Amino acid sequence: MLRRLPRGVIILGFVSMLMDISSEMIHGLLPVYLSVGLGASMMTIGVIEGVAEATGAIVKIFSGVMSDYFRKRKFLVGIGYGMAALTKPIFPMAQSIDWIFGARFLDRIGKGIRGAPRDALIADITPRELHGAAYGLRQSMDTVGAFVGPLLAITFMALGGDDFRLVFWIAVIPGFAAWALVIFGVNEAREPHADSAVPARISWRELRHFNAAYWAAIGVAAALTLARFSEAFLILRAQQLGLALTLAPLVLVVMNIVYSASAYPAGRISDGRNRLHLIAAGLIVLITGDLLMAFSNNLYVLTLGVVLWGLHMGLTQGLLSALVADTAPEHLRGTGFGLFNLITGIVMLAASIIAGALWQGYGANVTFAAGAVFAALSLFGLVWLGRGRP
Repeated sequence: MLRRLPRGVIILGFVSMLMDISSEMIHGLLPVYLSVGLGASMMTIGVIEGVAEATGAIVKIFSGVMSDYFRKRKFLVGIGYGMAALTKPIFPMAQSIDWIFGARFLDRIGKGIRGAPRDALIADITPRELHGAAYGLRQSMDTVGAFVGPLLAITFMALGGDDFRLVFWIAVIPGFAAWALVIFGVNEAREPHADSAVPARISWRELRHFNAAYWAAIGVAAALTLARFSEAFLILRAQQLGLALTLAPLVLVVMNIVYSASAYPAGRISDGRNRLHLIAAGLIVLITGDLLMAFSNNLYVLTLGVVLWGLHMGLTQGLLSALVADTAPEHLRGTGFGLFNLITGIVMLAASIIAGALWQGYGANVTFAAGAVFAALSLFGLVWLGRGRP
């Protein structure tokens, strides 16, 4: 199966991996650094994480539309990865929470610029019957970076005597390597599909080209996103139960190893089948993981909850992208992915703020229990939506 995937998909996988190594070296330590080093409250952390993710999502709608209009997806992908790379040195130089907020804000703008054009480019260069495998592979390689990054953070924290800034400086290197790989290794789609020859226009009237299947996919994604919040709260929960400061990124390592191992097989299995079945299984896994993290009082049970959280991500995230690629008009794929990320980003903002407020007001138990309730409601909605749908 891997041999059938286009070279560009594999290169974009490596780009995602390198940038995620850079980002997760920072983000794996950032919640603890904000809480312990800079004295941020749980509500503040929730707002920072939520605003950062929502910002990236809002920008994706504009970059997606522009990539459809100008048909220059690589150019926007390069700008997005370049902006993310250039913001990395801000983290070790930060002197206050405002600096961190600004760096996260600019970093997510870069992610927003690159996200929709990159996902649309993958759809452009990949045969439809391989969409699940292509997005699963990219997600899997992205997630390799998501556990290698925290592992490197743990290593350098141990070697550097818990020096946060040293780790943040080292994280700059893979970020710039990812940017270079985009510039020199990624190409535009050579031969567009027949429907993609239709010129895209910058107009809200273009929304009429999106059918009911596309909006159903968006609804599924929004409901699932509301059921989960920022992974920062997993790290804080582990620290609350006694995980050492130096080992805080280990939470992301465990989660992302499972995520990476399951994303590509899930995408490959979904090709030619009803993707909603695997997404429903992912919601059941998320409910179980949230309940374990809500009512566990030891790190061993919490670890199982983190494993289940990672499995849920592997069973859902790549498949949601494949659903969008399957249902969006070919000449409006960038716009389709932009809308997808805009809506899920706004929902992620709400989910993270709600999680922060619940934690600060009622404690971690209520936060994760609420996540399980939202996931259960999403599952019921998904079952209703999927009845009779091929």
